Amino acid sequence: MYVLPLILLSLDGVYSESHSLRHYYIGVSAPGSGLPEFTRVGYVDDQQTELYSSDTGRTVPVAPWIKENVAPEYWEDESKSDNEDEALFRHEVNIGINWFNHSEGFHFLQVKYGCDLRDDGSTNGYHQFRYDGRDFMYLDVPTATYIPTMAEAQITTDRWNSPDVRMGELEKITLENTCIETLKTYLKYGREYLERKVRPGVRVTGRESGDITTLYCLVYGFQPRAVDVKWVKNRIDDIPTDETTGVLPNPDGTYQIRVTAEVIPKDGDSYSCYVDHSSLEEPLLVRWEPKQHSPLAVIIGAVAIVLVFPSVVAVLIYRRKNHPYTAASNVGMREDEGHPGT
Repeated sequence: MYVLPLILLSLDGVYSESHSLRHYYIGVSAPGSGLPEFTRVGYVDDQQTELYSSDTGRTVPVAPWIKENVAPEYWEDESKSDNEDEALFRHEVNIGINWFNHSEGFHFLQVKYGCDLRDDGSTNGYHQFRYDGRDFMYLDVPTATYIPTMAEAQITTDRWNSPDVRMGELEKITLENTCIETLKTYLKYGREYLERKVRPGVRVTGRESGDITTLYCLVYGFQPRAVDVKWVKNRIDDIPTDETTGVLPNPDGTYQIRVTAEVIPKDGDSYSCYVDHSSLEEPLLVRWEPKQHSPLAVIIGAVAIVLVFPSVVAVLIYRRKNHPYTAASNVGMREDEGHPGT
């Protein structure tokens, strides 16, 4: 069941301070794969707003601020539209299988459709297609022309660009008008939630293996999604990232990311995790401090003292009780020895 999120991430766009309305359509060739044959997921910025699945045959609101402001009749109309798209996608997936001569196996068709509204008031639209994760064709919005990125897409783009169809012109009008107006309406409903800023938490750790130390920086609980995280040496020198999880969603609507780097520490060098986020007045630099002492050795030493000390005390008491002289007689003996002849 983890295939669907991975497919969605493969269509992910560039995030900025502008706002976006995006729809992801996914059709698969194998009904027994554990995935719905057809899915549509709607997003405003990085927040899911709605979901349609062929398993249910209905479109439902997801974001609380969408549920509160959009009438039930709207979702009835959306369900009918998605029913029609489901039938279309089944047909298109089969066409793709024939074009690529795929007789069996798991294959999928993806479509990303949406628009951006930038802070300066300018807009941007996109209608992009992928087959099995590879770019297939896309709409060049300024010219209202579909461009093939695979030879197998040429037949479709020729038909959609033909004078009697002019699909690109119709989609250009929809993207530049209907899509933007819908985005503005959604922003009015959810602006308070969408534009909230939550400061990130940062946790740094390290693991030594021979001369190499692996540094981990976990940045968590931040909103919005856009963030810059990297390791730096001596507060200024960037360290190449060895691995990153990418930005991942949390159940509460915030995000997290972990960035890893491998270094060979030298005397005098310091390593810090650099974090820049819109919720911060200035970037954070969280320094990694190497461990000076092994906590395990300290614990073992403390336990040994606790265990040994009662035994030593017991031995001393035993010897004191069984010695022929008391403390007082010992003193008296030394005094007598100091005065011979008495």
